[in-house]
Amino acid sequence: MWTAQEKLSSNAHRAPFHTGFDTSHGSGLDPAQLHRVLDEVDYGLMVVDAQGRLHHVNHLARHELASGRTLLAHDGVLMGATIDITAQIQAAMEQAQRGQRRLLLFTRGNRELSMAFVPLSHPLETDNPNVLILLSRQSTCDNLAVRMFARNQSLSPTEESVLISLCSGMEIPEIARQNRVAESTVRSQIKALREKTGCTSIRQLLLRVNALPPVVPALRVITPVAHNGGEFTQP
Repeated sequence: MWTAQEKLSSNAHRAPFHTGFDTSHGSGLDPAQLHRVLDEVDYGLMVVDAQGRLHHVNHLARHELASGRTLLAHDGVLMGATIDITAQIQAAMEQAQRGQRRLLLFTRGNRELSMAFVPLSHPLETDNPNVLILLSRQSTCDNLAVRMFARNQSLSPTEESVLISLCSGMEIPEIARQNRVAESTVRSQIKALREKTGCTSIRQLLLRVNALPPVVPALRVITPVAHNGGEFTQP
C-alpha cells in the first residue's frame, strides 16, 4: 500500500504549479515581446526542432549566423561552416532529443565558440522535441552592464576605460602602453577603482563585474541570414 508521501510523489507531475502570478488576463507576453526579451540577453539563443529547423533566433545568434564563421543557416536549417561541425551539431541534437545535454567547443581561426544543447522536452513526453541552443557569452567588455556599473559607481571616463581593459585580461604594463601613461598612473587609477567600488583587490572587482546581468548594447540591425532574410530580420 502506498503511503501518503508516495501518493503525493506519484501525482506531483500531474498537479498544477501555482506561481502566485495572476494569469487571468491572458498568457503573458505576446511572441513579439518575448522575442525582444530574448534579444536583450548577452548570449546567442536558438530554438531548433527535431529536423534542425530554426524556430527562433535571437539578436546575437542572428549575428553569429550572418557571420558564417562557424555556423550558418541553409533553407532555415542550422548547419556548420564545415562538414565536421555539421556532423557534431547533428550528433548533439540527437542526444538532446533523447534528453541529454551536450556542450560543443569550436575554434575557428582566433575565435572560439561554445554551444550548449538543452532539451526542452522529456523523451517520454509527446510534445515537439525542440532543443534550446545557447552560444558563448560575449566578452565581458561588450556587456552593457559593465558601462552601467561604471556610471553607477561614479567612475571617471579614464577609470571606466581601465576597468574595461582589466576585464579584457590586460596587465598593467599593457594598459599603460595603450593609454601612453606611466605604470604608476595606471596603479593609481586601479586604486581609485577599488576605493569607489569597495573592492579590496582587482580579483574581487573582476568577480563583481563578471556577476553583472548579461545585457547587450542597444540592438543593431544586422545583415539578414543568407537564404532566410525574411525569417531573421530585426523586429
